[in-house]
Amino acid sequence: MPSAATLAEALAPLRAEPARAAVLLDVDGTLAPIVRHADDAAVPEATRLVLIEIARRYGCVACVSGRRASIARRIVSLGTIAYVGNHGAEILRPGRTQPDVDREAGAWQRRVHQLARAAYTPELERLRTRLEDKGPIMAFLWRGAPDDAAAEAAARGVAERAEQAGLAVHWGRKVLEVRPPIPLDKGRGVHALLRDADLDAALYVGDDRTDLDAFRALRECVEGGRLEHAACVGVRSDETPAELEQGADLLVDGLRGVRGLLETLLG
Repeated sequence: MPSAATLAEALAPLRAEPARAAVLLDVDGTLAPIVRHADDAAVPEATRLVLIEIARRYGCVACVSGRRASIARRIVSLGTIAYVGNHGAEILRPGRTQPDVDREAGAWQRRVHQLARAAYTPELERLRTRLEDKGPIMAFLWRGAPDDAAAEAAARGVAERAEQAGLAVHWGRKVLEVRPPIPLDKGRGVHALLRDADLDAALYVGDDRTDLDAFRALRECVEGGRLEHAACVGVRSDETPAELEQGADLLVDGLRGVRGLLETLLG
């Protein structure tokens, strides 16, 4: 956990004028503990209550997730903020019931589904690899599989098959995603979310490699003059990728550290 002084200094540009600042947060491993099944995921009530206050005070508050935007909103259980889902492929605006889907990504959805369902063999099922429909993305997950190494090896076969078919693949922690062959990441979603926003500062908090793209997007906004300040915070855990530690401006320890960071934003 960074010192209180270091954290306060990093957040000072946001706290100076909250109405002109954005607070952007990953969900799994950042706001909610990582679980095997999406239906079991939830943001602890103590964190959710702080987030409600953040949403009332700050100009733009959003959760940026690899999950579908609707699932991210169910996990967070807060309808007054925005949700960027599927690594930037969709944005669910505050108070809306349907997300805006990236047209280019949506055009590839049928081919992605066909490949993924054909590749989901009885062997993958035997290894307890699960197939998750994420709209234009299909995910193969093996967190909790009895034979982790065998499940990952089988997923690599799926990845090879997808790439041979002209599709893109992306690896996360115990997950393989089959994606449209277009630039698609959390950075794309952050750019889309902030494109028309009139803000001075922004914060992003995340725990995995996919969050590095969101870090990059915020820094590009500063370089391009759309923001004056950006803070990129990594969440440390037993599975923290080295790239995240290297790419973050500072680190906080686990979900408790994230809640402390949010409390500092209100302090």
